[in-house]
Amino acid sequence: MSATANQNTINQLIAPDMVAVNQVIREQLHSDVALVSQISEYIINAGGKRIRPVLVLLMANAYAYQGKHHYDLAAIVEFIHTATLLHDDVVDESSMRRGRQTANALFGNAASVLVGDFLYSRAFQMMVNIDSMQVMRILADATNVIAEGEVLQLLNMHDPDVTEERYLEVIRCKTAKLFEAAAEIGALISGATAEQIAAAGEYGRSLGTAFQLIDDVLDYSGKAEEIGKNVGDDLREGKPTLPLIYLMKNGTEEERALVKACIEEGDESKFDAILAAITQSGALDYTKTQADQAAERASQAIALLPDNDYKKALQDLAFLAVNRNH
Repeated sequence: MSATANQNTINQLIAPDMVAVNQVIREQLHSDVALVSQISEYIINAGGKRIRPVLVLLMANAYAYQGKHHYDLAAIVEFIHTATLLHDDVVDESSMRRGRQTANALFGNAASVLVGDFLYSRAFQMMVNIDSMQVMRILADATNVIAEGEVLQLLNMHDPDVTEERYLEVIRCKTAKLFEAAAEIGALISGATAEQIAAAGEYGRSLGTAFQLIDDVLDYSGKAEEIGKNVGDDLREGKPTLPLIYLMKNGTEEERALVKACIEEGDESKFDAILAAITQSGALDYTKTQADQAAERASQAIALLPDNDYKKALQDLAFLAVNRNH
């Protein structure tokens, strides 16, 4: 089955749930301060895969959840993610995301940061209403770890000596942690056992890792109109992602010198030379293999889930994470 067919099947499976989640999002974005609503709606309505809310819904349904809290939790996870995007784009000085201007490019840095704060705080208001200390703990811990991941990434910027281990720690904190939390709370509210919740967390963590590693590949092999951002952004920002780290470790002396200079200076003018070296060295293949292995760990983590359409969709999601062009 193709990636498109898989995605369509998942979308159809949870279509009524996503309608309910989008309704929650619209209601909770309201603010008496017009600019808050304007920027929030701009970034939320920019499209995107909504993979984190989908994860909450699929995991809750896989355990036959009967309530409505999964709608609120899916919206909460999307708000936390959106807040990180707003802040990320300011830090990275990004001008394009999801094929449109970033909010900071359109509204300015100050407004973007402050509306990101609004989305964080609205998410926590909604968490309190759910009245589950375990849910609060998982999401509060995740939000804190994400912030640590942002700082770790900042420390890695323009540093050509970043190791694969250091980089994977950034992925674990910055990206995989919210995937992990989304899967855990979906299982938690359904009355899953501690062991099942831990398995859901492993699934989410591995899925998030696979997802980010493919993003790293696409930043060097994708097309701007497909990936929705400028190809080579990571290089421009001086981010030593896994393809560059692999090339630094396995390339020729000349290639290492080129990568070192580009990371230190954030020099995207040599993008074509870097891309040629990355492709020839096998760095993209290596990164894709690491992503495939993470996706396989995700699938194995939910082996003991009840056999139903939602479990199948979760397994399909792991396949989709590593077989996409955007």
